[in-house]
Amino acid sequence: MRTRRTATLGASLMLALCLGAVPLASHAQNFQSTERQALDRIVAVVNDSAIMQSELQERVVQARSQLGARGADLPPERELREQVLERMIVEEVQMQMAREAGLSVDDTELNRQVRAIAENNGMTLEQFADALEADGLALSSVREEIRRELVLRELHQRQIGGRVSLSDREVERFMQQENVSREEAQQAVFQRKANEELEVWLQEIRAQAFVDNRLNAR
Repeated sequence: MRTRRTATLGASLMLALCLGAVPLASHAQNFQSTERQALDRIVAVVNDSAIMQSELQERVVQARSQLGARGADLPPERELREQVLERMIVEEVQMQMAREAGLSVDDTELNRQVRAIAENNGMTLEQFADALEADGLALSSVREEIRRELVLRELHQRQIGGRVSLSDREVERFMQQENVSREEAQQAVFQRKANEELEVWLQEIRAQAFVDNRLNAR
């Protein structure tokens, strides 16, 4: 059962979204106790928003589960936390842009996506929630991660789609090298170039944002 739970979690958190992004924003969490609220602290400020220690910890738990689902080695705890926080910072910049653009995913669409993920893993929604809980995650937090990924997919399509252009020569070369159809070659070449453009764009918006990383400051 543990193997199935881990694989399910990996499937839920590694959605095959168009540009393959992994972004997350900072949203206020419903903490389990007043004691946890008192101990919480800001680990980063991104423009006019804050990322909290509790949010970072939740993302670290998710990252461990994702890496475990892929059979990857875990980096040292401090390195993992730094990597996760950097991802959260870049994601928060993107989510701020998405909010300014009025992008959102309503609950109806979100429910459909979550249900589809559960069904693709041969589970009911209740079984899916139980599997996540066994891996230390709440369905509510995974729902919000899926919502953010869907919003970011739309943002990426708007920002990156116009940057990518294909030439017949590129497509034909790929067809010859990989022995695939023209349509498959077009999709593969477009995906590769879109991913390259996405990386450039993410670096651009990260450099333009105001970021105060307080993770190691006490």
